[in-house]
Amino acid sequence: MNGLGVLGRIGQLARSGEAFALATVVWRQGPSSSKQGSRAIITADGQLDGWIGGACAEPVVIREAKQVISDGNARLLLLGAPDQFGTAVPEGMTVVPISCQSEGALEIYIEAVQPAPHLVIVGGSPMTRTLAELARALDWSTDLLSTGEFGPDSASGRSMVIVATQGHGDEDMIERAVAMNPAYLGLVASRRRGEAVLGYLADRGVPQDQLDKVHAPAGLDLGKTTHEEMAVAILAELVQLRASGALTEVPAPRVARRTELQRAEAADPVCGMTVLAGASGLPLEHDGRTYYFCCAGCRRTFEEDPDAYIRAVLK
Repeated sequence: MNGLGVLGRIGQLARSGEAFALATVVWRQGPSSSKQGSRAIITADGQLDGWIGGACAEPVVIREAKQVISDGNARLLLLGAPDQFGTAVPEGMTVVPISCQSEGALEIYIEAVQPAPHLVIVGGSPMTRTLAELARALDWSTDLLSTGEFGPDSASGRSMVIVATQGHGDEDMIERAVAMNPAYLGLVASRRRGEAVLGYLADRGVPQDQLDKVHAPAGLDLGKTTHEEMAVAILAELVQLRASGALTEVPAPRVARRTELQRAEAADPVCGMTVLAGASGLPLEHDGRTYYFCCAGCRRTFEEDPDAYIRAVLK
């Protein structure tokens, strides 16, 4: 996959609500199988789509990309031989030594791409329509649903749910919503009405720890407001919580589609590179233990004097 294929995959992942990382080759020194501008997408489960380089670069990029997805901090990597760059490395760049047979080097920028926030609004009042319009103006994925449309598949753990049914089924909608365990659940109602709804659900046996997560009333307290201003107050609270990291969630990795990606990683005993502990890692058994390598050259070097490298690994 390359070019438009990578861009199409980006759109597909964005629509699915899955976080991923985008790796781009910004500089290369030949010989290298990669090209400047080459791109690859890496998902949280370690699946790579696109082209970023050969057997030496790919495991390192996958490892670093998974960390970028986890912490959200972009990385600029410099991949090459340990003695290739000396002190000429710019501040802020991460140097990853790789010892392949070629003498090439790569500079790769890895950035996290988080899915657009997902907002589900239940109700049909002027306020809900205003809230939906405002959220869409922020490019949030927004669903405005009636009580009949709001079902088990309407929200997930990364969704924000606003129930604004104005007394028409508040209890039922909140009970449905808490079962979805959304990142945020708010009820548009007065404080007194909110207490009554939550008290009713507690009597029905809804777990208290789930009810404690319900924001009732939803939104920042701006005093007496119009319907339009109430929509602003709700959106402002959601923006505030997201900015503080309170609603941040990295979706659980999907089941890998490639069997090899489900296997553990290992360190090449010759050069120290991270490699996949599978068939592509050129496995070699020695004294009852299996070792993996980044390339045939490292494997041959190990075969010539395995004890020397085993001692280095055990230190």
